[in-house]
Amino acid sequence: MDLPVVTYEKEEYVETASGNKICKKNTIASNTIFGTQNIIISGKTIIQKDVILRGDLAVIRIGRYCIVQRGTIIRPSLKQFVRKPTMFPVTIGDSVFVEEECVINAAYIGSFVHVGARSVLGRACTIKECCRVLPDSVVSADAVFPPFSTIGGNPARIVGQEPECTENLMVEATTMYYDNFVPSNLPKASFA
Repeated sequence: MDLPVVTYEKEEYVETASGNKICKKNTIASNTIFGTQNIIISGKTIIQKDVILRGDLAVIRIGRYCIVQRGTIIRPSLKQFVRKPTMFPVTIGDSVFVEEECVINAAYIGSFVHVGARSVLGRACTIKECCRVLPDSVVSADAVFPPFSTIGGNPARIVGQEPECTENLMVEATTMYYDNFVPSNLPKASFA
C-alpha cells in the first residue's frame, strides 16, 4: 500500500520534541484547543486544521502515530450520577486514524481503529481494538463494540468483521501517513 505525499506549509504547523505535528490554527489563541495541561499526546501524532480538543473538561489522552483530520471535535463526555455530573476522560490508543469532521465523545477508542468521515461517537461509548467505523455512522451513548468489528449505520451496529491483519494494516497506514506528511517548502537538495 502506497499513500500519496501530503504537503503542508511549515509555518502553519508546530512540531514538538516528540514528533507531534499540530496545526497552529488549533492553538489556544484561535480558541480550538482548551486545557492544554490536560491533553497528553504520546508522539508522532498529527492534529490538522480546525480540530477542537476540549481538555478543559477532562483529560484527553492520544497515543502514538494517530491522525486527527480537519474539523474533528474531541471532547470528554458528561454523565449524571445521583445528581452529580461527572466528566469522563477520553483515551485514544496508538495508530488511530480519525477522518475529517467527526465528533468524538467516546470514553475509549482502542488502538488500530479507523473512524470514517463525519462519524459521531456518542457519549461514553467504547470502541475496542482493530475496529472500523464506517463514514457517517452514529454510535449511541454508552455503546460497547468488541475488537475486530466493522461498525456502521444510524444508530451504529456491527455490520461485519475486520481481518486479523488489521493491526498491521493500521500501523502501516498511520506511520506511512506520518512519514508522507511533509512541509511543501523544504529546501531543494543540491547535487554538486
